[in-house]
Amino acid sequence: MELKKHVEQLPLHLRQMLLPLCDRLYHYTRLHSRLLKIAQEAVDQLQLDLKYSQFDIEATRRERDDALRDLRSCDEDI
Repeated sequence: MELKKHVEQLPLHLRQMLLPLCDRLYHYTRLHSRLLKIAQEAVDQLQLDLKYSQFDIEATRRERDDALRDLRSCDEDI
């Protein structure tokens, strides 16, 4: 927007040439910002999903180890 203000102060022939480029740059910058935000949200969600998966794996391992201990103690009682 600041660039556009400066371009608007230029002579007409330069303005006509540069204002469309300023508009394209503005739209590109907005799109870039939105895409960056979406990418950051995706990374954040992946990190959260990874933490949940790690928690699930550890819980499953503990349950497996407990079950194996129970089975071994049952075998020893027989």
